[in-house]
Amino acid sequence: MTDVRSGDRRIWIRRVMMSALGVVICGISVGMFKHVALGVDPFQALMSGLDAVIPIPFGTLYVIVNLVLLLFSLLLDRKKIGLATLINLFLLGYIAEFSQRCMRSLFPAPGLVLRLGILAVAIVIMCLASAFYFTANLGVSTYDAVALIWSERQKRIPFSVCRIIADLCCVAGGIALCLAAGFSLQQVLGEVNIGTIITAFFMGPLIAFFNRRVARPFLEGARQASGQNQ
Repeated sequence: MTDVRSGDRRIWIRRVMMSALGVVICGISVGMFKHVALGVDPFQALMSGLDAVIPIPFGTLYVIVNLVLLLFSLLLDRKKIGLATLINLFLLGYIAEFSQRCMRSLFPAPGLVLRLGILAVAIVIMCLASAFYFTANLGVSTYDAVALIWSERQKRIPFSVCRIIADLCCVAGGIALCLAAGFSLQQVLGEVNIGTIITAFFMGPLIAFFNRRVARPFLEGARQASGQNQ
């Protein structure tokens, strides 16, 4: 019995580690996206628009927006909320803010080639982070929960379609808010650009790759050790 509990504890610890590591890496990648100004993922496009019109630190704003989405999830489907949801809610925005400051210090005026290189790294590590985050299965982010709940309640509309619609709404909202804040077209393109397009089309396959090659083997290592102890 002690060995079984020890094995279960080992699996639980790895899942928590994967969730926390996923959020940290994702926050770092968001800061990199924002620094190179070649487009961010759809939800961050909306956050950038809100950041442009609401004069509070980005980390605090991120928490407030996600608290609103958390309330939505709690009212409609509490099963989507877990430990990873709370880690994401309270840490990611501040990590992204810190990451962006570090990138400004390290690369104060990067050229286009370097910006493209940083963007490529940011996309890869964001997909790696997502693989860890989803495989841990300790809840989803409040934004992910919106499309999941919608697709489950509207049986005829698959999740992929719900997610595309949600992403398009975020992008459109982000653009509208940036324009309302007086951003120039060049500034708007810094938020919605090639990075936004790439994440929309390539994140899925990359996340699946990292799930198969990294996240699942990492978690299965704990499960195999648990089975041996039993």
